[in-house]
Amino acid sequence: MPRAKGGSKSRRRRKKIFKLAKGYVGGRGRLYRSARETVERSLAFAYRDRRVRRRKFRGLWITRIGAAARLSGLSYNQLIRGLKQGGVELDRKVLADIAVSDMPAFSQIAQFAKAHLSPIQNS
Repeated sequence: MPRAKGGSKSRRRRKKIFKLAKGYVGGRGRLYRSARETVERSLAFAYRDRRVRRRKFRGLWITRIGAAARLSGLSYNQLIRGLKQGGVELDRKVLADIAVSDMPAFSQIAQFAKAHLSPIQNS
């Protein structure tokens, strides 16, 4: 039985890896095994860091909302609790954008949240 080398399939697989390894220095961009290892690692980092980016943005939004809430005389958690009790469904991304770009509107939102805060019962 003749030896099957893979031919076009193998070439296509290698070309795909080398295309992703474009710009890598030394053997990482020229040698198939090194290129494949580096590309697989970089794809894993890219996948992980897309999630990390979302996590970091949420933290940034919370910081911005908290700072703006302090200017309105509320803490972050009081603001969020008041908005939830008032039935407002603005997410943190939108609230942070309003806090940065339109402070008068944010102070109205904070006043709404303050009005809907239920008094804490001491028991």
